[in-house]
Amino acid sequence: MKKNRWLIALSAIAIHLSIGGAYAYSVYKNPIATELGWEPSQITIAFSIMMGLAGFAAAMFGSLVEKLGPRKSAMVAAVLFGLGQGGAGLAISMDSVVLYWLTYGLLSGLGMGIGYIAPVSTLVKWFPNRRGLATGMAVLGFGSGSLITAPVATNLMASVGISTTYFILGISYFVLMILGALYIAPPKPGDVEEAKASTKGTKSQEIAQMSAREAVKTKQFWMLWAMHLINVTSGLMMISVASPMAQEVVGLSVASAAAMVGLMGLFNGGGRLFWAASSDYIGRSNVFVIFFTIQLVAFLTLPFTTNVILFQLFIFLVVSCYGGGFSNLPAFASDLFGTKQLGVIHGYLLTTWSLGGIFGPIIVSTIKEATNSYIPVFYLFSFLIAISFGISIWLRADVAKLRKKHAAAKAKASANGESATPVH
Repeated sequence: MKKNRWLIALSAIAIHLSIGGAYAYSVYKNPIATELGWEPSQITIAFSIMMGLAGFAAAMFGSLVEKLGPRKSAMVAAVLFGLGQGGAGLAISMDSVVLYWLTYGLLSGLGMGIGYIAPVSTLVKWFPNRRGLATGMAVLGFGSGSLITAPVATNLMASVGISTTYFILGISYFVLMILGALYIAPPKPGDVEEAKASTKGTKSQEIAQMSAREAVKTKQFWMLWAMHLINVTSGLMMISVASPMAQEVVGLSVASAAAMVGLMGLFNGGGRLFWAASSDYIGRSNVFVIFFTIQLVAFLTLPFTTNVILFQLFIFLVVSCYGGGFSNLPAFASDLFGTKQLGVIHGYLLTTWSLGGIFGPIIVSTIKEATNSYIPVFYLFSFLIAISFGISIWLRADVAKLRKKHAAAKAKASANGESATPVH
């Protein structure tokens, strides 16, 4: 049966939408603490385990994902994530915080890491000339998952209790991910040519085809890794303290700060699609330069910003760059290193996700405790963003040189009646 690439995209979104529900974790904290009397730190550990493990799981199991293929990998992710969420309900009913860490934290984290990378490399192959759009659609689902899960989980807990809520959501995630897994598949050669022919206004930005082992030996890999680490760290720092920071710095009310946090979710999800789709036309290198230009202006201006609307606008822009970084990362990697082992390479790059999740909140909380102010945080991140801005300019120049070499090699091979296989 011939596959439809837009249904492939919908399958990827279904998978990412499910695992993205984990970002709604905060809605469980107060009900669990009230019903079971667990300490807030005990409840938070489960989320820390899940998010910390997700990035490293993507790196650890990237090779397995490539070997099994997207369908089997997504099924494995569905089982792990479904068991993790459903198992959390069992842990709640047994009043076992350790079991909660093992289910919601460990199993969900493994499922999230595998489920995150499983559809992406496949989707990129289905949209060879619009890789940004492809990855943007997938991770838009991940960024938007909490928008659906948060109100659903809140209403369910009020009507059927916490345990049953976890059981219902665990089964729902499993079914949705399995449905996505059953349809998703890599394209056949004819499908790729048809996709290229139907795409106007864009062209493939691919420079090379490399194995993961070859990719990690290049300076371009580590430049991309470093940029994304700083982008993730600054974004998660902002997300982790946005509400109290806005209340302290510009005097936002509790209700207004809560509304701002909700809008941040829209900018996080919307930024993933907007920036990724834009990169198909203006180039991935240019998008990263824009990211760090925006963030540098934001972090240098925020300490002196007293206008409430302007302060929130800067935060929204930073969060959109955070989301856009995730959607541009696999597209940029596929340009630089090809799609041969994109799942593995993407997994290695996603270690920045775990590290940023650790560094961002720790840095901001440490500085706040030491100085009793958020202002020094802006200066530190201005310095880090300036480093990333320099790397992005360097990488853009490097990519331009590689494209010239690639074009020259292709022209020479064409003149000789051969096919060029460029490498770095």
